[in-house]
Amino acid sequence: MTEIAGVDEAGKGPVIGPMVVCGVKAEPEVFERLKKAGVRDSKVLSRDKREKLYEKISKLCKIEIIIIEADELNELMETMTINEVLYRAYSSIIKNLKPDLAYVDSSDVNCKRLSERLKKETGVEVRAMHRADSERVEVAAASVVAKVLRDRRIDEIKRETGDFGSGYASDPRTIDFLKSYYVKNGRFPEHVRLAWKTLKRIRAEVMQKTLSEF
Repeated sequence: MTEIAGVDEAGKGPVIGPMVVCGVKAEPEVFERLKKAGVRDSKVLSRDKREKLYEKISKLCKIEIIIIEADELNELMETMTINEVLYRAYSSIIKNLKPDLAYVDSSDVNCKRLSERLKKETGVEVRAMHRADSERVEVAAASVVAKVLRDRRIDEIKRETGDFGSGYASDPRTIDFLKSYYVKNGRFPEHVRLAWKTLKRIRAEVMQKTLSEF
């Protein structure tokens, strides 16, 4: 029986917290059941709905997870891009799942290039697609698992550091939190991605404000 995998990530872009990469594998009829149960791109589902679907997916699919914490990302990104980090995670997950066919949410502007590269690396037929999480239920299922696990990890981090909002640079609450923390402590908190330009900008703004006060 043919086994298909879907691979996706949650948390590629935030300035705070880990990136979670997930692969799920099952037979086609299982994914049809999950589609009927309401599995969709995690971004269009409520957190409560994602949690419920996560339980179904966990029972019906083989799952592979890679969680890359911010400190590991900081180290990796000294020598590679975030897309290269993601490629390595995709490759590892596909190798471990060993499906007959894998769909992945493309991290490359050239989907064909990524498909061929992953196929050569893993020996598995791979189809990389833009917006795969909204086009393929297999990838949507992976996106749900990744998002649930990242949300749970973010909750843990907030209990350590305080509430910083979504953790995305587009969130004013996140930016205010980072500025306040930096002013108070002279450094950024743990779980922050130091390579992000957002932090350089905040550091520069704080320094400029400090100098203007003299």
